[in-house]
Amino acid sequence: MLSKELLEILACPKCKGDLLYDEKRNILICKSCGVYYPVEEDIPILLIDSAKPLEAPQEAPPSDRP
Repeated sequence: MLSKELLEILACPKCKGDLLYDEKRNILICKSCGVYYPVEEDIPILLIDSAKPLEAPQEAPPSDRP
C-alpha cells in the first residue's frame, strides 16, 4: 500500500498529470493519458514504457467462415 504523502507528490511521467491509486488492482491510473502504471512491492513503476492502456483492445470475434 502506498502512503498518502507519496500519492500526493506522484505525477504521470508523460503528461505530469495527477495519478489515481487503485488499491484493489495495485496500479496508478492516469486518466488524461488513458494508461496505468503498475506498483510492484509498494514501488510505483513510473516509466513511460511500463504504461499499459486502461482499456485493452477487444479481440475480433471469430469468423463464421471455415
